[in-house]
Amino acid sequence: MIERFLKQTEFSSYEDFMQNYHVEIPEHFNFGYDVVDVYAETEPEKEALLWTNDRGDVKHINYGEYKELSDKAASYLQTLGIGRGDCVMLILKRRIEWWITMVALHKIGAVAIPATHLLTDKDIIYRCHEADIKAIVAVGDDQILRNIYAARAFCPSLKHCISIGPEVPQGWDNYWQGLMMAPKFKSLKGQNDIHDNFLMYFTSGTSGEPKMVMHDYTYPLAHILTAKYWHNVHEGSLHLTVADTGWGKAVWGKFYGQMICGATVFIYDFEGRFIAQNLLQVMQDFKVTSFCAPPTVYRFMIREDLNSFDLSHLEYCTTAGEALNPSVFRDWKEKTGIMIYEAYGQTETTLVLGTYPYVSPNPGAMGVPNPQFVVDVLDNEGNRCKPGEHGQLVIRAGIAGQQGIVPPGISPLKSTAEKPLGLFKEYYQHPGLTEKAHYGGIYYTGDVVYYDEQGYFWFVSRADDVIKSSGYRIGPFEVESALMSHPAVVECAITGVPDEIRGQVVKATIVLGNEWKSKAGPELVSELQDYVKRQTAPYKYPRVIEFVEELPKTISGKIRRVEIRDHDCKK
Repeated sequence: MIERFLKQTEFSSYEDFMQNYHVEIPEHFNFGYDVVDVYAETEPEKEALLWTNDRGDVKHINYGEYKELSDKAASYLQTLGIGRGDCVMLILKRRIEWWITMVALHKIGAVAIPATHLLTDKDIIYRCHEADIKAIVAVGDDQILRNIYAARAFCPSLKHCISIGPEVPQGWDNYWQGLMMAPKFKSLKGQNDIHDNFLMYFTSGTSGEPKMVMHDYTYPLAHILTAKYWHNVHEGSLHLTVADTGWGKAVWGKFYGQMICGATVFIYDFEGRFIAQNLLQVMQDFKVTSFCAPPTVYRFMIREDLNSFDLSHLEYCTTAGEALNPSVFRDWKEKTGIMIYEAYGQTETTLVLGTYPYVSPNPGAMGVPNPQFVVDVLDNEGNRCKPGEHGQLVIRAGIAGQQGIVPPGISPLKSTAEKPLGLFKEYYQHPGLTEKAHYGGIYYTGDVVYYDEQGYFWFVSRADDVIKSSGYRIGPFEVESALMSHPAVVECAITGVPDEIRGQVVKATIVLGNEWKSKAGPELVSELQDYVKRQTAPYKYPRVIEFVEELPKTISGKIRRVEIRDHDCKK
């Protein structure tokens, strides 16, 4: 399959990769027809999905079955009046129906909006109003159904609420009944334009209301790079990415690129909180070969007795979603013998920076550029920063000839007049926000970074999280990394609090391990402060430390530092 879209699939070096990686984009590409249905025609018995849950149920779906189910779902949605350009929200956790419905929506030209099961009724109302959502397909969870029901009366655009069961409330459409009764689907292959609206995500809202990020039909092709050259999957791989289907990480690691590259997507559908032991057991039992998870998951896994699990089939490990603390990298490699390959991207992009088979991981670094994006680091005046200088990470988009930053010895990439493959189309219905983000042919990520002499990029903070203290600019991540290497600390967030003399001082809000909670007090505060002074520059140590039971987070699990700052300002 991959040869249909790449002129060259294997590369001898990073230089070869940067200069010769190129995706051929068909005129009317549609993932449903050009990937799923092609597999169904050429290799109908090839396994597409392997699903299991925390009760031990298992489902195998091959591509012949996948095409049949997605065709039925597409036809059923058409009977409800859903078609090209209509927005449909999916709240399906990790149920197999998410994969079926996503392909069905692609086939009929509707816009898929994956969403988390943690949405409240107010969140649902906001999304329906902003996106004119026409239908919601939801898992049959009592709380989810109640939230949708409470929101429905306030959402005039919402015509259909569809439940996958097992219990379907009165007044709801029955998903599986609809599929069984749907007429034969008539293919719409070739009718979509590659620039049509395809997939939309609401951002996590760490510092304000969520934005609507719209991608077009080329988006899955941008994830060939994600799967093949970051996750390192191949024909025969069994790939597991730990992510809820409500987040962009699901399409990064549980769908498009992995299927195009011939891997089987492995789905572990667990309820409630994540339990490291259970995940390790599943990885052992099903012989997972490729694994991706956020650093938080690795932090919990390395606290387990990894020697008691057989991970001998595991070939490759990756991480994204937040910056990786070097201590986690070292502990995982020591206990498993496998390095963690880090990468960076956003809801608005595919993979921007990463570590590939041709690049050695540098623990804690975001990675280096790839051929899909021309990246740069700019100061407040728009000038390129020198190595080691903090600036905003940008993608040069829409102006031909501008050079990006690459490691020494690598031929510089130049931007083109076209939108880079993998960069979002727009902030839906907000042209002002889109224009601001793409100001002057440059997409501003909002992330402060620096690059070193070897060309590796390092995360500092979100632009609005930088702490200014006594003339110094302090990024939270370096202090957080220092604290996270102390055995007492499970999670932490670094913020700035107002100070009459210094302007701001560094504050650490810390969640302690269970065995350390009884020691929370002045002595532990002093110990942690001294520890940070030894780990990093002394001026960066947290002058204020607060111990808490949990950190405020978005519904996607990202720390809301803005909430901590607002709380401190009100004191």
